[in-house]
Amino acid sequence: MYRFIFILLSIIVLSACHSDEQQGDFSFTGIKIARYDRLQYEATVQNSFFSLQRMNTEFAQETRLLIEDVLDLGAVNTPDINERLCAYFSDSILVHLMEDVEEKFKDMSPFEKQLTRGFKNLKREIPDLPIPKVYTQISALNQSIVVSDSVLGISLDKYMGTEYPLYKRYYYANQRRSMSPDDIVPDCFTFYLLGQYPFLWMEGHRSLMDILLYRGKIAWIVETILEGEVDGEIALGYSPEEIEWCEEYEDELWEGMEQNHYMEATDPMVIRSFISSNTGLSFKGQTIPPFLGIWLGMKKVEKYMKNHPEIGMKNLLENTDSASIMED
Repeated sequence: MYRFIFILLSIIVLSACHSDEQQGDFSFTGIKIARYDRLQYEATVQNSFFSLQRMNTEFAQETRLLIEDVLDLGAVNTPDINERLCAYFSDSILVHLMEDVEEKFKDMSPFEKQLTRGFKNLKREIPDLPIPKVYTQISALNQSIVVSDSVLGISLDKYMGTEYPLYKRYYYANQRRSMSPDDIVPDCFTFYLLGQYPFLWMEGHRSLMDILLYRGKIAWIVETILEGEVDGEIALGYSPEEIEWCEEYEDELWEGMEQNHYMEATDPMVIRSFISSNTGLSFKGQTIPPFLGIWLGMKKVEKYMKNHPEIGMKNLLENTDSASIMED
């Protein structure tokens, strides 16, 4: 599967608490990241009753998501749930992890600036798109990005860097490549858009071609709003060498997929091999980059949008006619 699991709960319309200035235009003042992770540390490690109260009042939705969906500790209204939460985070490994997170992410302003720029660019294209409340948390190495109806949570403990010692104990190298601070903002927009525009599983719309173009649309938009080169560096974390390899073999890869009838395939194993981080596959004796199918879909979308700039991002996301994009 793609990099991360994300939580999607009834994403329809942003709740009324997100003011009108964020609903109708793109001139909002900017993204401010709430440091919920610090409350977690104070409440569980330092036994701060005040911080625990704030978690349950000021951050009720975030706490429910953490307890019920991320950590799966039970219902948030269970009588002893606070004790369970504190006991869970009393583990010495998690305590050390939380302390490392605080040391590494003392200042979130660079991420706030990138998120603000990206959302402003996105709102220019889709003015009625809701702006979520963004916060940071400690997921105990579970979900990297949490998306719900009006919030977007960043699990900082999943972005400590590819060489972080704890990661080497639990993750393969191909998994760790997506766990650096540089992945935070692209991941936020990727999973936000996946939530706002979920893939429509319909009869005749579930093949590898459909999924590659769907994921390619998301990647193209992420690269575009973050003002990248649409080469995979931002959305997919590609290195210059991987970009060069993909560009060299792009036409041959499409030909091979068509000759092997992969485009109409609906087998989950086939689809997963094209969109996952597994780099065990090869082409012409060379190991292929991860997420290769997403890169191929992104380049098809890039060509389509260059030929049809009048379509815009909103119409692109709502278009389920994959053949029209492929034939362009």
